[in-house]
Amino acid sequence: MKTVAIGIIGFGTVAKGVVEVLEKNAREIERRCGYRLQVKAVARRSWEGVDTQMLSFVCSDNPYSLIEDEDIEIILELAGGVDLAGQYIEAALLRGKHVVTANKALIATRGQALFDLARERGLELAYEAAVAGGIPIIKVLREGMSGNQVLQVAGIINGTSNFILTAMTEQGSDFAEVLTEAQALGYAEADPTFDIDGTDAAHKITILASIAFGIELQFEGVYKEGIDHINAEDLQYADELGFRIKHLGLAIRRNNGVEIRVHPTLIPKNALLSSVSGVMNAVQVNGNALGEGLYYGAGAGALPTASAVIADLIDVVRELNLSQEDRLAEFGFHQLHNKTALPVLPSDEFHSSYYLNLRVVDKVGVLAEVTKIFAKSEISIASIIQKNALAHENVVTLIILTNLVKESSMNAALEQLQTLEALRGQIKRIRVEFLG
Repeated sequence: MKTVAIGIIGFGTVAKGVVEVLEKNAREIERRCGYRLQVKAVARRSWEGVDTQMLSFVCSDNPYSLIEDEDIEIILELAGGVDLAGQYIEAALLRGKHVVTANKALIATRGQALFDLARERGLELAYEAAVAGGIPIIKVLREGMSGNQVLQVAGIINGTSNFILTAMTEQGSDFAEVLTEAQALGYAEADPTFDIDGTDAAHKITILASIAFGIELQFEGVYKEGIDHINAEDLQYADELGFRIKHLGLAIRRNNGVEIRVHPTLIPKNALLSSVSGVMNAVQVNGNALGEGLYYGAGAGALPTASAVIADLIDVVRELNLSQEDRLAEFGFHQLHNKTALPVLPSDEFHSSYYLNLRVVDKVGVLAEVTKIFAKSEISIASIIQKNALAHENVVTLIILTNLVKESSMNAALEQLQTLEALRGQIKRIRVEFLG
């Protein structure tokens, strides 16, 4: 049986998981791909504190020594980051190496040029582990859904934000308290900005949108909104109305383009995604032949992510002897829509329902003023709930749910509402999606 030599750049949690799974499941993997997969060398910045004598591979502090090694056929880029990782992948492709990566930030922001280079060189650049860890959602969209026109992808694709919203909902705690808990448990980084502000999920939904719709990667066109403004009151009111608040990545096909967005979202309690709690991930796909399908599992962790990396590795090995035209295209489409044919829509063009929380002076005529503004903007109100007045301020809270409306119309109505003399404070707005 032929042996395929592999080089790994980076030796963190995921890389260690890859080595463990390759060793533990070696026989099963050989039966699946017909080759023996051997990690020949691993590169990391420093091996200080590591007992390298116990390792079965060459330990290097120079990634380029792996890239230059003629025996190594496949490079696994598991170092993370963007600039250096991009340089390593480019160098590997230029040296004729196939590449597997779990780097969602790099793929989302610079992947298009790297895919072009890989295609030009007749090589594979595989990236299943870049989205949703152990859930094979890229394979589902790229291969399993290939007989469909994909209409929508909706996902809980960041475990940290989902853990925080779940804990806030179940415990009634505030955001800052739960974030501290998430950091203590290792679910959130010391600097959790990319998780909290939606950047991490935006990287992932960028990739999923390209595979779903056959468009170029366009991270710069993604709308993103974080969860740090969500409070216990919002979660309580959502619950009373029959909803949960989840931080979703959404890619939606419209007649005039596609919406790609990340934001907190009210979804019905009976929706499939509503029951996804803690650090788990799930992606719901809607195709015109399949209907709706839900894919659920661990979105991070050493072994789940290693599972996805190795699945890519096996696919690359299976295709070693195929010509470029016989290989599966990076997004599953041999022809991509250009930016004019299927553009990424700006937020003014979004269509959604809305939850609004506004505080107004408790006096006759205020509600009539509010509803008049909505009527003038041609916004249909699904329901209005008035919460008890704050006696010392003579203020009431109005909770309004709208029907589906174009975002530009909602923005215009909110501008008018902000001018009301009876309004106290800022208006809270959260989008509502009626997912199945």
